[in-house]
Amino acid sequence: MKKFVAVAGNIGVGKSTLVQMLCERAGWEPFYEPVAENPYLADFYADMRAWSFHSQVFFLTHRLHSHYQLSQRSTSVAQDRSVYEDAEIFAQNLYLQGHFQERDYQTYRDLYETMRRFLPPPDLVIYLRASVSTLQNRISNRGRAYERAIAPGYLDGLNNLYEAWIDNFTLCPVLAIPADDLDYVSHSGHLRLIIQKVDEKLTGKEEVAFEPEEVARAADD
Repeated sequence: MKKFVAVAGNIGVGKSTLVQMLCERAGWEPFYEPVAENPYLADFYADMRAWSFHSQVFFLTHRLHSHYQLSQRSTSVAQDRSVYEDAEIFAQNLYLQGHFQERDYQTYRDLYETMRRFLPPPDLVIYLRASVSTLQNRISNRGRAYERAIAPGYLDGLNNLYEAWIDNFTLCPVLAIPADDLDYVSHSGHLRLIIQKVDEKLTGKEEVAFEPEEVARAADD
């Protein structure tokens, strides 16, 4: 049966890499964050408070469209970042930082909540959980110049929003992966362990956890 899996997590945590590796092993179709030319972006950076609503609605619309298309595919797919993160993490972060006017933010949330009810949820959300230090190391290693200025406090704030979101997410099963401990790029055993847990979750096993002992054993495989 076809599966729709969304991989969620903070900047630099390794979502795209995991999507690629999962799809190569499972024969799924990968779907990465599409490059969308946001016509509001220049205005947004010039005046965030005035243009946050317009910019975030554009991104939300784009991702809603992608989510619906993926749900209609005839083959299994893994998506890099979910539609839920646009609203629950990044738009909310702009609001908390004072860049979203109260009226605009409420309208945005109402739009998101309404559209979310009509979207078929994924079969599984994989949440990559990582500390700020791990995120910083991975951001540094991938060497993207525009990411060098990301402050630790910003990553920490996003982490807090991610944890609050995932604790209350009930639309589909969630598999939380301890990304501080699992290096699926360097250790093939870690990747095999993740694939095993994904299979268990997709086949209906409710309690799926990464025990420290099996993580340690997987590193030696």
